Amino acid sequence: MDALWVFLMLLVPLLLWTSSTFVFYFKKCFYVAYMMVLGAIAIPLSIMKCGGRDVENMRVVRALVRHVKYFLGLRFDVSGLEHLQTEGPYVIISNHQSSLDVLGLMEVLPDRCTMIAKKELVYAGTVGIVSWLGGIVFINRKKTSDAKSVMAEAAKTMLDDQIRLWVFPEGTRNQRSDLLPFKKGAFHLAVQAQAPIIPIVFSSYSNFYLRKEKLFNSGTITLKILPKIETKGMTSDDVADLSDKSYDLMRSVFLDISGFAPLTQSNGPSLHH
Repeated sequence: MDALWVFLMLLVPLLLWTSSTFVFYFKKCFYVAYMMVLGAIAIPLSIMKCGGRDVENMRVVRALVRHVKYFLGLRFDVSGLEHLQTEGPYVIISNHQSSLDVLGLMEVLPDRCTMIAKKELVYAGTVGIVSWLGGIVFINRKKTSDAKSVMAEAAKTMLDDQIRLWVFPEGTRNQRSDLLPFKKGAFHLAVQAQAPIIPIVFSSYSNFYLRKEKLFNSGTITLKILPKIETKGMTSDDVADLSDKSYDLMRSVFLDISGFAPLTQSNGPSLHH
């Protein structure tokens, strides 16, 4: 047994040094396992802090998760933090590339802010329990009627409880060198609540993280927070234009901070059908 441990102690560093595929799986497994451990720590802390489900528990999650980036060799170059000093409720929208987005989210998460996420997350072990305790709003992406009713209820909660909501309008993870067309839910939410939208753009992870190619190196992520987009006076008739405006703005910034050449098309809905 001792010989086996010695062998593993020698083998693991060797593989970390020589095999990018091993590094990919090692970091992914570590990330998932460590987040589960942090979730187990956050559960009792959240219950002691607020007694149950409350958006204030996101402070606990934020404090516990912020250091994880260092273990993965990641750094964030953040600009525009002053735009998050806006008073009252607002909707944050950002592009979505992988589960690593959570680290950037926690890097800048303002107080009294939680997320809208797919309902499957609630079943993700200790992470799912902490997500529920942190007031995350879960939606069923497969049932449009359910998603709309949840968004309507979320708009009411935003105003009643004076909270902020973080939404990924692409609706799914996207590792392409461009943004996917935006779904309209986040914009209906903002218009119903008459709350401003604050766009946040993550640069592409492609220079250090590629899932299909099994690449996971160290890297720096540029995270740019843009000025708020007002929705006061808007109605549901303005949602499509609001979505297109937000998409074009964020896409332009994404291509710029990622070092990608602008593509000829610029409007979200016309890019992909």
